Amino acid sequence: MELRRLTYFLAVAEELHFGRAASRLEIAQPPLSRQIAALEADIGTLLFDRSRSQIRLTQAGTVLERHARVLVDRLEAAYKETRLVGDGGAGRLRVAFVGSASHGVLPNLIKSYRSHFPKVELALSAMNNAELHSALVQREIDLAVARPSLKDDELRAEVLVHEELILALPDNSDVASRDPIALKDLSDQTFVLYPRRPRPSYADSVLDICRKEGFEPAALELAQDFQTAISLVSVGVGISVVPESVSQTSRPGVVFRRYEGFNPGTGLTIHARRDNQSAQVSQFMDVTRKFVRKR
Repeated sequence: MELRRLTYFLAVAEELHFGRAASRLEIAQPPLSRQIAALEADIGTLLFDRSRSQIRLTQAGTVLERHARVLVDRLEAAYKETRLVGDGGAGRLRVAFVGSASHGVLPNLIKSYRSHFPKVELALSAMNNAELHSALVQREIDLAVARPSLKDDELRAEVLVHEELILALPDNSDVASRDPIALKDLSDQTFVLYPRRPRPSYADSVLDICRKEGFEPAALELAQDFQTAISLVSVGVGISVVPESVSQTSRPGVVFRRYEGFNPGTGLTIHARRDNQSAQVSQFMDVTRKFVRKR
C-alpha cells in the first residue's frame, strides 16, 4: 500500500468531497478518484459510501482513517526529525577535552553552541591528549579539545585560545611572597606535573621550560591529571606550572602568580576527523570560529 494513497484518502475523508480534496492536493479529480478506487481494491472493501449526494466514510473507512492518521503523522514526524538531525539542529555530539580546559573559554564556547543548537545532545567527557587521539581515531568521540594540539594529518583543527603559563603555589609557600618570581630561582622546589603517563606530555613541556632556564627541578611529583595536580599543590606537596585560565577559578589553599623567565605559553585546539563531515561537527567548528573572532 502506497503512503501517497493514504495521504489522498485522508484528504477525501476530511473534505468528504472529491473536487475539494483534489484542489487541496493540487491534482485533477479523475486521478484522485482512481487512486482511491485502487486503495479500496488493495484493501478489498469500500471506504466511502457514494450512494448519496454527499459521500460518507463507511465503517471500514472510519477504521482506516484512524490508523492512517497515526501512520502519516508518524511519517511526517520522522521526516522532520531526520531533516533536523541531518541539518545539525538535533542529534548527538560527543566532545572530550583535557581537564584544564574546563577553566577559561571552553565553558563559554559550550554555552554559545548550546544557545544556537539547543536540541543537540552534548556528551562531554575529560581525557588526556593520548586518550583524545585514540578516541577520535576509534570514532568514540566527534570532537577533541587538546592542549596544545594533536599531531595527526587525518585530523582538522581550529585553534581556540593561546595563553600564558603561570605558577600555582601553596598559599603558605614562601615563594608566593616573592616579587618578582624568577623561574630559574625555583630549582629547589618540588614540581607537581601531569599527566603521569603516557609520556611525552604536558609534563615534559614544563620540564623543557625549566631546562631552558638552566635547571632541573629538585624533585618531581607526577599526577595523573590536572585536578589531582592542583589538589596536591593545595596541600603543600609542591608547585606547578599551569595555564593562566586556571587562575580564573579560586582554589582553596592555592595562589596563582606570574613568573619571570621563558614562557612559550600554551593553547587549546579543537580537532575532528577529516572524514567526519556531520552537520553537528561542522556547526560546532563554525561556532568556534565566530567565538574566537569575537574575543
